[in-house]
Amino acid sequence: MAESASNIPSKKLIQIDVSSDTVCPWCFVGKKNLDKAIDASKDQYNFEIRWHPFFLDASAPKEGVNKKEFYQLKFGSRVEGMFTRMSEIFGSIGLDYDTSGLTGNTLDSHRLIHYAGKHAPDKQHSLVEELCLGYFTQGKYIGDREFLVETARNLGIEGAEEFISEPNNGVTEVEEEMKKYSRNITGVPHYIINGKVKLSGAQPPETFQSAFETASA
Repeated sequence: MAESASNIPSKKLIQIDVSSDTVCPWCFVGKKNLDKAIDASKDQYNFEIRWHPFFLDASAPKEGVNKKEFYQLKFGSRVEGMFTRMSEIFGSIGLDYDTSGLTGNTLDSHRLIHYAGKHAPDKQHSLVEELCLGYFTQGKYIGDREFLVETARNLGIEGAEEFISEPNNGVTEVEEEMKKYSRNITGVPHYIINGKVKLSGAQPPETFQSAFETASA
């Protein structure tokens, strides 16, 4: 006999607030690990994930600059070792780490992520995925509004082009989110799970799963 709906225990809700930057490779690695943990735990919990801005370099230029040259100036002789290490890490999750293309200021990407969170919250997590795939594996420039708009359009996020074309849209909201979620942290990715369990760094899936259990107790 089928079990009646009243006898089926309801799944607990896990709310995850993530502070990250769209040019932070460890943030993307952390997202992929988080996704694995969520997939392994979906029979136990329902998940609500909210993405919040962080700026690794708020002074990065709005216009795109050569990615390799920018990081060479920033990190000096360490940069090649860093690129090699990230290539290994990305390879371990089935991705090719692309160091070609441009880098720069991430404000527009955070404005778009904020917009998605308000107007298409069910698509915000996928938007972060696609923006990071473009930047880290396809040589796309994270500050290119055509790339941002195309990504949003492909996901069916309506109104994104009109929103992003006005440079002041969302700026105040991004600043407010920074103050609320990222003011007291010094690095990303940073996770707050159900408002009480905090994790930093690209944690392995098992660590996230353990955090889900603790946060839902």
